[in-house]
Amino acid sequence: MTRRVAVIGGGSSGLASIKTCLDEGLQPVCFESSDDIGGLWKFKENPEADRASIYQSVIINTSKEVMCFSDFPIPAHYPNYMHNSLIVDYFRMFADRFQLTRHIRFNTKVLQVKQRSDFSRSGQWDVETENKDGEKEKHIFDAVMICIGHHCHPNLPLHDFPGIDSFTGKFFHSRDYKTADEWRHKKAVVIGIGNSGGDIAVELSRVTKQLYLSTRRGAWILNRVGNYGLPLDMEFNRLVDSLKSILPHNLFCGLVESQLNQRFDHALYNLKPKHRMFSQHPTVNDELPNRILSGTVQVKPNIRRFQGSSVEFDDGSVVEDVDLVVFATGYRFSFPFLASHVVSVSENKASLYKYVFPPELDRPTLAIIGLVQPLGAIMPISEMQARWATRVFKGELLLPTASSPQIRRIQRHTIQVDYISYMDEIAELVGVRPSLPRLLLTDPRLGLNLMFGPCTPYQYRLRGPGKWAGARQAIFTQWERVARPMQTRPCHDPKPERSLKWLLVVAAAAVVLFINKCLLN
Repeated sequence: MTRRVAVIGGGSSGLASIKTCLDEGLQPVCFESSDDIGGLWKFKENPEADRASIYQSVIINTSKEVMCFSDFPIPAHYPNYMHNSLIVDYFRMFADRFQLTRHIRFNTKVLQVKQRSDFSRSGQWDVETENKDGEKEKHIFDAVMICIGHHCHPNLPLHDFPGIDSFTGKFFHSRDYKTADEWRHKKAVVIGIGNSGGDIAVELSRVTKQLYLSTRRGAWILNRVGNYGLPLDMEFNRLVDSLKSILPHNLFCGLVESQLNQRFDHALYNLKPKHRMFSQHPTVNDELPNRILSGTVQVKPNIRRFQGSSVEFDDGSVVEDVDLVVFATGYRFSFPFLASHVVSVSENKASLYKYVFPPELDRPTLAIIGLVQPLGAIMPISEMQARWATRVFKGELLLPTASSPQIRRIQRHTIQVDYISYMDEIAELVGVRPSLPRLLLTDPRLGLNLMFGPCTPYQYRLRGPGKWAGARQAIFTQWERVARPMQTRPCHDPKPERSLKWLLVVAAAAVVLFINKCLLN
């Protein structure tokens, strides 16, 4: 009999999971509580309870070649950094191409996921759902994939802000922010300097009388636009990843921090954090330094207290007549339909084997997909996790036993991962990690692209289960798809040719640059 798999959530992770189930001959049934696919990226004017919600102007921080599903490149004419509406369009193309929507039950909420009485033998789950009419239904599944992400439950720590109850202006979590229109000529404070906090601060600063950005720790700020105007994440390659693992942590962080400070001095802009570059997640924001330089954004420390319409900061400074406070203070993740002993979550920490499998289950038939925060794209990681999980469900791959040293060494962790090393780690388990030594000997052009070019998802379709015949060509044409959306007027200057010689020159220059910087430091 075909194994039935419940997929909870119809966002990017859910779509990847449905497709991977179909690829592996499993029968997926996806339960999506809203009326459409897209998850986080589906903009709605009115936020819905227990669901992710974005503001109207959101543009993704990862470029299209790095964020796409590994056997379905984003159309060449799409911009490199896409607006949320285009991301949903791409998801719809992906769903149509692989006929995924027929496996989704929309407007259906999952109420409970519970192990069956014979779970230690069958590994099966009882799943209870409720549709929009309030009708409840019980199902039996052989496996479950939870794909709800970690942006559902806003973290609003009002207890840390004395006097907030007396504040006469308006305050809300960044989840409830949609547009800047109503705050024209007002004073606003944004608390938090993550990606949402930075974006909202920049957007509000274009219309407000003054915008204050409050941050306790500061942040390292990355640009979307990298060297020569290329997408920054297309510069992340296996050479850089290797140097990161070889060089001492502080040295490597110092090299990158020096590069960032050449763009703007983080200390001069009151943004320099105490932590090193790779100790916490950086913020991606091209415009924040410009807004600070123009004075429309003022960087402030943590808030000490509220009093009426005034806000006092830890440095003793006070801002009067504040109209709006936006709490860009992150999210809490949880699984309310799941018993706590199955996956225990405390302060955004959970024990999961390689961020996917609860280690204490008798049978590995439950997988958490997409519960990571990479410096890079989440979509390919979710897809890779799903490829691993479905093969585990089938018995093609085995997990260590609960008593094995690998499982016992699991520590409670946050959800941040390094994109390349984590993708390679899971790909190795699936049997799809590219063999660079072999490729350098048998297909040197491809091998050099993998070593010195961007780590795009197509690399994980070159071999093994799920091999895609178009992967090699997709790698060779990825730079053409980067250039295509920017070629919007005739330009008669000679176009540079991307060739093997170019790759070798860039690689040699990168090695020399790193060595020189190491010697100077």
